[in-house]
Amino acid sequence: MQKLILVLLVIVFSCSTFEKKNEFRTVYPKKNIPRSQLEVASKGSVVASQGVESSRIGRDIFSRGGNIIDAAVAMSFAISVERPQSTGLGGGGFLLFYEHAKKKTWVIDFREMAPERSHNKMFLKENGEPDSNLSLDGGLAVGVPGLVAGLHEIHQKFGKLSWAEVIAPSIELAEKGFTVDIHFLTSLKEREAILLKNAEAKAVFFNKDGSSPRIRDLIKQSQLASTLRKIQKKGRAGFYSGEIAERIVESVKKNGGIMGFKDLSLYQVKWREPVEGSYHGYKIHSMPPPSSGGTHVIEILQLLEPQNLSQWGVQHPETIHRLATAMQISFADRAKFMGDPDFAKIPVNDLTSKEYAKLRQSLFSEKAYSSSFLPGVTPWIESSDTTHFTLADKDLNMVTTTQTINGLFGSGVMAEGTGIILNNQMDDFAAKVGASNLFGAIGGDKNLVAPKKRPLSSMSPTIIFKDDMPILALGTPSGTRIISCVAQTLINVLEFNLPLYDAVAATRIHHQWQPEELRVEKPFFISETMKELKKKGHKVDRQKLGCKIQAIGRLGDQWIGVSDPRGQGATLEFTAQ
Repeated sequence: MQKLILVLLVIVFSCSTFEKKNEFRTVYPKKNIPRSQLEVASKGSVVASQGVESSRIGRDIFSRGGNIIDAAVAMSFAISVERPQSTGLGGGGFLLFYEHAKKKTWVIDFREMAPERSHNKMFLKENGEPDSNLSLDGGLAVGVPGLVAGLHEIHQKFGKLSWAEVIAPSIELAEKGFTVDIHFLTSLKEREAILLKNAEAKAVFFNKDGSSPRIRDLIKQSQLASTLRKIQKKGRAGFYSGEIAERIVESVKKNGGIMGFKDLSLYQVKWREPVEGSYHGYKIHSMPPPSSGGTHVIEILQLLEPQNLSQWGVQHPETIHRLATAMQISFADRAKFMGDPDFAKIPVNDLTSKEYAKLRQSLFSEKAYSSSFLPGVTPWIESSDTTHFTLADKDLNMVTTTQTINGLFGSGVMAEGTGIILNNQMDDFAAKVGASNLFGAIGGDKNLVAPKKRPLSSMSPTIIFKDDMPILALGTPSGTRIISCVAQTLINVLEFNLPLYDAVAATRIHHQWQPEELRVEKPFFISETMKELKKKGHKVDRQKLGCKIQAIGRLGDQWIGVSDPRGQGATLEFTAQ
């Protein structure tokens, strides 16, 4: 009897040390950002982005009678001006547009492409080992930009206002200047050495004496404004031919690159079908390859659907352990199977199926797996420096898009006389099978460099439906962490029924199979939970994940917009009078 009482006391005590089902840790808004800037409710249109000025411009386009595509295109150009460390005309991205009148999700791929003269040994030294500097800094790191082509094609098909009208606000912003914030300043410091070597970048982003600007200083970009005017006047041709194209090619070659005029003129936007899945009756549409994001967000959800996580709670150690296991399985599959679908057969339907998830249920254990638990090739790690924004309108249309130049300030090359920072997207290819890149990760054969190929991505713009009605759209920057952060936010909403702000703000984890570590961001879980995770064999690493979710959800007859409190973004609404 005494033994039974003792066992019961141990059970009661151990259960009480963990968070209750409705208790969880969340981050708080930065001191200078009120929550009202990060969350808004509206029966009209809502925008959520990482840029205060970009959100304002999106709202203003709605107020001038523009539709959701007009607003999305205007915001894309504006955020290129406002966040040059993360995105820009010299980059690319992915966009999902749900057109409610047609009940259709349009998927647009304007990812960068490898130049025609690219080959799978271009980033190797004479001894056959990778030279990571070549794929990160300078002209060889630059992929053929797709942003302008993508935005122009999307606007031509769906826009209501004129092309000139949607670009005008970004021209004004470039001339007026954006206000330096902490993210821009820390990004500038991190890439200072490479940027100061480029006379164009140095003149735009630094003081005349080479010192860094200060918080709240204005950064004006007159050359970028001039470039935007040419694009405003000539459309796609204003970027991919003529003077701007000449300057891009000259700057790339001057810095050791191989891009030519033909690469720019032949760039193609791809219209794809969404990768689909379901979770507890909710339908999911997300980004297909060459992004791995949508496939593995859905795979994680399929793996977890039978686990009944709600029996434990949001941040219970068992929930976290099983979530980490699902991530490990998915990232192992990512390494083995994913690449550009135009160059390799990708088993998307298998990876996202419930049948495949059932086969994988046996991999869930009471203990953490080591990194060798599945066959395959270790995944490479992408840069965390990207941007994302989401829009919804009164007619139930939604847009969610992730855009990037890859690393902070891309390749560090600003095309002379244009104000365009060029990407270093070529680093998202695998330099060599089995060899690690600068971030300590290793690439697979399906993602080796090839002419006109698109490098694999983790960007995961996603839309959720209930009873064929859109109820949530979201996405985030942060490389491979994108998959984990989007999946966790969806679990928080669809499994635990958290309000959208709490679902976004809750403490997150990340496990990408290799390296063999469970990353936990601040604020950490309670100490007992952390101890229990270590008992299960997890190697816990406490560090930031870099995600800044931009989400809009449906609640009754309103949209709820949330900009991640981890960033400096803003949500704004417009309701027609």
